[in-house]
Amino acid sequence: MDEDKKADLVMNTNDESDAQQWKYVTFKSGNEYYGLKIQYVQEIIVFQEITAIPECEDYIKGLINLRGKIIPVIDVRLRFKKDPFEYNDRTCIIVINVKSTVVGLIVEKIAEVVEIRQEHILPSPSIGKADRMQNHYVYAIGKVGEDVKLLLDPDKLINDEDLAFMEQAAEDAEQGEAGKKAQGKEEEA
Repeated sequence: MDEDKKADLVMNTNDESDAQQWKYVTFKSGNEYYGLKIQYVQEIIVFQEITAIPECEDYIKGLINLRGKIIPVIDVRLRFKKDPFEYNDRTCIIVINVKSTVVGLIVEKIAEVVEIRQEHILPSPSIGKADRMQNHYVYAIGKVGEDVKLLLDPDKLINDEDLAFMEQAAEDAEQGEAGKKAQGKEEEA
């Protein structure tokens, strides 16, 4: 490959990553709109059946099978200590990669993908004790026209203890599935 083509390839890759740097997937939870940097988002899927995990935090709803991969899911509203909501046809699961683990976030509805440049991002204000829990997960506020989006820090949304628990539950479920398949093949033979 000649040097001009290499330079064009590097410039296009840098342009693409620069463009993605300011993109956020926004979703609604309660009356607020939240944003997640698109770099964390792997995909958005329709709500599907969840297998509950016993003896875990109420916001950890359980596990789903996503094309053969078992992933844990959490309910964002419950994580923020808000009242639960009834899942419906607008409920989605945002599949993210956080701390090298794939996790699903159950949200009421996806809003849109928006661009929020650095000059439109303000530090999260500290209001009071009641908001401290939710603000723990919000690292900044993004201005989009006349609207405000609360920008989430996925690393804080899922603590290390919960992450270890969810990883172990997913691993156990995958091993259980593999065992069932092996047993089924033995019965066929």
